[in-house]
Amino acid sequence: MAPYIMEEYIKACKAGKRDYQARMMKGQLPTLQVLDEILPPKGSYSEVPLGLVQIPIDQIVGTKSGGRSNAFAGNFMPILRENTEFAYKWATLSQSHINEGIRDPIKAYEYMNKFYVEEGNKRVSVLKYFDAVSVPGYVTRILPQRTEQKENKIYYEYVDFYALSQINYIWFSRLGSFVRLQKAVGKGAKDIWSDDDKLTFSSVYSRFAAEYESLGGKKLSITTGDAFLAFLMIYDYKDICQKTVNELKKLVGKSWEEFKLLEHDQEIELKMNPTSEKKSLLDRLLPVSTPKLKIAFLYAKTPATSAWTYAHELGRLHLEQTFPEEVTTECYENLTRDLAEKAIADAIQKGCNIIFTTTPEFVQASVQAAIAHPEVKILNCSLNTSHRYIRTYYARMYEAKFLMGAIAGAMAENGQLAYIADYPIFGTIANINAFALGAKMVNPRAQIYLEWSTLKDVDLGIAMDNVIKKGVTVVSGRDMVIPEDASRYFGLYHIEKEGPRNLAMPLWHWGKFYEQLIRTIMDGTWKYDDNKDETKAINYWWGLSAEVIDVIYSQNLPIGTQKLLTMLKRAIATGEYHPFSGILYSQNGMIQSDPDKILSPEEIITMDWLADNVIGTIPKSRELKEQAKPVTLQSGVESQKG
Repeated sequence: MAPYIMEEYIKACKAGKRDYQARMMKGQLPTLQVLDEILPPKGSYSEVPLGLVQIPIDQIVGTKSGGRSNAFAGNFMPILRENTEFAYKWATLSQSHINEGIRDPIKAYEYMNKFYVEEGNKRVSVLKYFDAVSVPGYVTRILPQRTEQKENKIYYEYVDFYALSQINYIWFSRLGSFVRLQKAVGKGAKDIWSDDDKLTFSSVYSRFAAEYESLGGKKLSITTGDAFLAFLMIYDYKDICQKTVNELKKLVGKSWEEFKLLEHDQEIELKMNPTSEKKSLLDRLLPVSTPKLKIAFLYAKTPATSAWTYAHELGRLHLEQTFPEEVTTECYENLTRDLAEKAIADAIQKGCNIIFTTTPEFVQASVQAAIAHPEVKILNCSLNTSHRYIRTYYARMYEAKFLMGAIAGAMAENGQLAYIADYPIFGTIANINAFALGAKMVNPRAQIYLEWSTLKDVDLGIAMDNVIKKGVTVVSGRDMVIPEDASRYFGLYHIEKEGPRNLAMPLWHWGKFYEQLIRTIMDGTWKYDDNKDETKAINYWWGLSAEVIDVIYSQNLPIGTQKLLTMLKRAIATGEYHPFSGILYSQNGMIQSDPDKILSPEEIITMDWLADNVIGTIPKSRELKEQAKPVTLQSGVESQKG
């Protein structure tokens, strides 16, 4: 045998002994994991033959039985002396690999997406030494019983994904990620991957992994799959597939803060009220020149056809009136996601230094632009959106909806109310439940019939017919009227023979929000919101206390109801009372049992349950109209579960 071949064994043996000692120092098992020693009791799992599989070398972590485990360190490098028969066979096998490659399949077991060798330990050791990517093997899957443990749930999501894709080299640390990946590559929930699909994905994922890991990705406490999925949430999969190596490397580097964000369990830092950071004495003494700001607003629809867009347009006009000398604005209407990318580029080219994108549909375009243009402040109107390069904003509308519910409970003769919702997205469920709790506070027998205007084959007229048939007389409809629609079916209204009589209307006062935020930029306190010691996404979520929401009510309401409304509004704004405090029940049972406890902001944002006096359900994405899907895909309650 050529001496240099035994030299390879000696080098491998040194690497094995270093790993052995390092594991010993950390109190870890220094040799190979043994599957037989970690399997659950017999009868609590099943075996599923997968046939011939290309096994990722990095995911081979041990051996099936203990017979050969002590010949290798935990990294699969050999640790027996060089004058042993084992060393000779290892060296011979390494020479064979150099000359012609190792082609004989091994035999292995897969358990929780890790592989344990039954036959072929030395082959795996040699291939790991030479940095091979994968090895063919006949694999038997050990399928454990389903449990409520997070790792078990992720594993079963992987099993479902593997059945469609036969891909076993990507892994996630978060629930729902495999389903999101299936969507991100443009496939339906049950779509099978073709051979071309697999080759394309393997190519782009391996290129991403190489760049990510070369920049230090393995030092982060997330998986490479976690980082790749976050990357796909910024850049379209089809676009990434077309990138050159250099282009991909630049994008990965510029997106690094997004990957670091994933290391935090709580990725979002909620700013519940405007910043009141006190300036230093020096800052107060030195005059600060007011910056000239050029601000762009991006709308998915037009102010004339959308109440949501109309509310933001009023906010834009409020800014121009409040800062006539300091602020100029641009506005872009009727945009799709693709057009939003072009609009942002145009706004930046025109010198806009602040951009507000007013719908969750534009998150991806916003993040891409923010990464490419760090000098521009970009904010997206969405809730529970975690991106480091942009800031997001929303309003605590549930506070106003609680007040609306109290009015409804007082004004409904029979306690039968209706709530017509649009999108099942973050924030909407809290609005529904707050309305239901407000009604229940005033009328313990109040029942709320829930209708969705974005369901397939349903429009506002059909939704109204449904609630009228149920004897409902008080309805919470869309939040506000739009210029091109003279209908009175908005806000909270009482159904009468002559038509609807408006009782109250929730107000999104975006002008107040934009004004207060722009002042933080003008006076230099914007920077105080960003804690440099932490890596979190910043989400402004202001409410009654910041005057960004309100309730306008009819002066024809009974005096007692008006007084109750004033009292509740003051109590919520000052923090003396919270709509989601005390004992809370959902349709399925108790949510909160402590009478002194208040749901956390995160629990309110991510609600996926309905109060016990709500009659209805939260629809799935597949039940919605096509035009509703872009919003729910980005910010839908269903999307948090995958």
